[in-house]
Amino acid sequence: MRTTVGIIGAGPAGLLLARLLRNAGIDSVVLESRDRAYVEHRQRAGILEQGTVDVLREAGAGERMDREGLRHDGIELRFARQRHRVDFPALTGGRSVMVYAQTEVCKDLIALQLAEGGPLLFGAEALAVEGADTDGPRVRFRHEGREDVLECDYVVGCDGFWGVARTAIPSELTQVFERTYPFGWLGILADVPPSHDELVYARHDRGFALLSMRSPSVSRLYLQVPEGTDAETWGDQAIWDELERRFETADDWRLERGPITQKSVTPMRSYVHEPMRYGRLFLAGDAAHIVPPTGAKGLNLAVGDVVTFARALIHEREKGSADLLEAYSETCLRRVWQAERFSYDMTGLLHRAPDATGFEDRLQLARLERIASSRAAETDLAQAYTGFPFD
Repeated sequence: MRTTVGIIGAGPAGLLLARLLRNAGIDSVVLESRDRAYVEHRQRAGILEQGTVDVLREAGAGERMDREGLRHDGIELRFARQRHRVDFPALTGGRSVMVYAQTEVCKDLIALQLAEGGPLLFGAEALAVEGADTDGPRVRFRHEGREDVLECDYVVGCDGFWGVARTAIPSELTQVFERTYPFGWLGILADVPPSHDELVYARHDRGFALLSMRSPSVSRLYLQVPEGTDAETWGDQAIWDELERRFETADDWRLERGPITQKSVTPMRSYVHEPMRYGRLFLAGDAAHIVPPTGAKGLNLAVGDVVTFARALIHEREKGSADLLEAYSETCLRRVWQAERFSYDMTGLLHRAPDATGFEDRLQLARLERIASSRAAETDLAQAYTGFPFD
């Protein structure tokens, strides 16, 4: 099998890249180790930055998003029983975000790829990337019980942290930067309308809490819990009681409760692999970087990566220059590190460390009060939250 771009992974990054290349007249093949049902139902991120929304629309993948997604023009910061709304459009020249689950993005892109795009092979396990530093890289993969080879001009690894793409880069050429956190997020899905029409980020002495949503009738909520917590040790009533404590306000706001349909614990870590390119192998998304979910950056960073690659390859085809492809890693990493910085700052701003002192608690509150009282500080948060430029 031969193609121009071999894409490993049919998450939102790999699927969007295939769509961008198809629209530019460049062929690709997507290899996905899981089956279609798994890809379309795994729960992941749900906040799309303005730039991500724009790219999906331009790619012809925004129709259902615009119909069913929830545009949000701000978030609420909650601390010391106070409520402060950050108005995104007023602070960013009109930018906003969209609540639209990653599962739905994948469904839309899969449908388009199967109807209009190149081959999308489910159950195709990538075994290795070979010859990444040559003009003819290859992906060895197993599909329907037999091994095959995908010959490419370029390989893009969108196969996540545990994928094989990153391992094709010689270890002596790489640097890894990472941080693990002593807490995680206990997340629930509940069949109850959201208790607020925008996301609520709450800092509390008992720990962080987040009120989010998947639709007008389904709420998504999170609690900071110790690292290694088993979700099943938390009963439903205990979860709702703790959420109510952490979202407490001085006014008459109330948290609505409902049946919990899913619960899980998400670990927290920051991770960056440099470089993101080796020869004709390019890493995108979690294959190269991971951020804590506090800043809502993971999916959006992956979109930035594949947009950067697609633009660079189109430039090479139209101008005959590989300069942008050669600069891929440097270009992406500028944005990646800004997102890492923002996600780290938001995590430190809102989560209480297990060994936090009274001094550190007061500093957190002072930082939050600064955001609530300074347009400059508030603008910096709003600009970062709605998204860094893809350029």
